[in-house]
Amino acid sequence: MLAVLLMTLLSLVVGLLVLAYVAYPYRGRDVPHARWLSRVMRRAADRVPPLPDDEEPLIRRR
Repeated sequence: MLAVLLMTLLSLVVGLLVLAYVAYPYRGRDVPHARWLSRVMRRAADRVPPLPDDEEPLIRRR
């Protein structure tokens, strides 16, 4: 039961982080009352390599 609770909590936290990234740093704004979170998310997004141009049309078709 504890494992289910922890996994549910983990998925909730990850979902909230994605929501916060899409709502603020992705648009060039800082997260209110948590500018440190904006900096961390921007650094993490800069480290992830973009998709190569040859793979983008395949993803758009789906």
